[in-house]
Amino acid sequence: MTDYREILRLYSQGISQRSIAVSCGCSRNTVSTVLERAMQHTLDWDQVGALTNSDLFQRLYPEKQQELSSRSIPDCEHIHRELARSGVTLTLLWHEYCEKCRLYKEIPLKYTQFCNYYRKFAATTKATMHISRKPGEQLEVDWAGQTAHTVDRETGEKVTAYVFVAALSSSQYAYVEAFPSQDLECWIIAHVHAFQFFGGTTRILVPDNLKTGVTKTSWYTPEINRTYHEMAEHYGMAVIPARVRKPKDKPSAEGTVGVISTWILAALRHEKFFTMRDLNEAIFEKLETFNSKDFQKKPGSRLSTFLAEEKPLLQPLPASSYELATWKIATVQFNYHISVDKMYYSVPYEYIRHQVDVRTTRNIIEVFYHNHRICSHPRIYGIPGQYSTTVEHMPDDHKQYIQWNAERFIHWADNVGPHTKAVVQAILASHKIEQQGYRACMALLKMADRYSLTRLEDACAKALSYTPNPSYKNISTILKSGFDKVNVEKSDAQPNKPKDTDDYSFTRGAGYYGRVKQ
Repeated sequence: MTDYREILRLYSQGISQRSIAVSCGCSRNTVSTVLERAMQHTLDWDQVGALTNSDLFQRLYPEKQQELSSRSIPDCEHIHRELARSGVTLTLLWHEYCEKCRLYKEIPLKYTQFCNYYRKFAATTKATMHISRKPGEQLEVDWAGQTAHTVDRETGEKVTAYVFVAALSSSQYAYVEAFPSQDLECWIIAHVHAFQFFGGTTRILVPDNLKTGVTKTSWYTPEINRTYHEMAEHYGMAVIPARVRKPKDKPSAEGTVGVISTWILAALRHEKFFTMRDLNEAIFEKLETFNSKDFQKKPGSRLSTFLAEEKPLLQPLPASSYELATWKIATVQFNYHISVDKMYYSVPYEYIRHQVDVRTTRNIIEVFYHNHRICSHPRIYGIPGQYSTTVEHMPDDHKQYIQWNAERFIHWADNVGPHTKAVVQAILASHKIEQQGYRACMALLKMADRYSLTRLEDACAKALSYTPNPSYKNISTILKSGFDKVNVEKSDAQPNKPKDTDDYSFTRGAGYYGRVKQ
């Protein structure tokens, strides 16, 4: 509400309208309008110094006061009683109020004024509103503030155990379990166990604003943790987090946490537990007693109310329980693989350098791009650095490369000629690991396309005449120099011809050394 008294007081001290607007937290137009109204009604600070803002408003805007006084005032006590009924809202009551005013030919208040009247009534009487929850509608979950502990057998050290609490809003029927941590895995497993305990699920799930449930808090659109949202979707539930620092949004869980701390955790304070399983067995015994205990102010117990009213209205559980999945963002590398826990999984090469969402479960790796699944792999365990590659994810030239093996290279060389086959076999045998020779064999394939199969066969024959283990470099040199085209007479073509040093142009004769030729 505008502070009319402060505006007139500051103006009487000679302060500018701009400074008054800054001081009072309102616009300059508002300050100007108030001062104009005061001048019209000949009001100054000496006259209105003793008045309240409400009285001053009536003096400055008498027409608005007359307008409000001519309207029908709603029955706030009736509104408060009706709001305690299930499904009744202020909007519905305002529509009923308007219809009643038209029936009696009265002028109704607008919705905003109608709500203001009720809020003033509730604040004045300090009234609190009880909201009845429909059976099977809502489940409230939280971690208890008080922790339990187990004892390490070897060191005797106490190990903290965190207590998960889930309570149905209508019957107050509760589930409690201890976990070694408050991480996402324990959070999800706790929910799955709670659903199994209840034998069904509700339509709404109300957690607190912890990071394992809500990634980003917001008054209007909170961002739910992706794994948590996926679990809720699996069970057909909607996650509606409680507002920040608003414990009344989940009163059943908060109240159960307090009672659990007394009736279960405090009751087990003198007992020692060496494993989490022993601790939970003791908790379940106390929990059964707690749920069976009679209410103090109404008949029945949590268990009887749950069985009679709420269990028949729960949603049935799905055929299989939710399998915990974690999400991460990865960038597809130039070898069209992504890394997950130091293992490598292929992605279609079209997504190189794109960011993808990776969903990881115990057995499956799934990759999504803009919420569309583009591939999946069985999860790899064992020595880090292993690859899971799908042929369909490769470019065409890479597919052709991996389709070649030693047997196929030798078969191709055999079709070219016996000398080419001998060279390919020599190249493959010259490496400790056969795959190391694949590149040289692929190079021979390309040379056949460039120089022809006949020249390749002749070059291989020429190389074999020099060495029994020719390399790709030998063949390449012969083809580039054209030496494969030179016809060299074989020694076995003229077996009776004596060898003469003149047949070898690169060998010095006997005359060079001063000896007489015999």
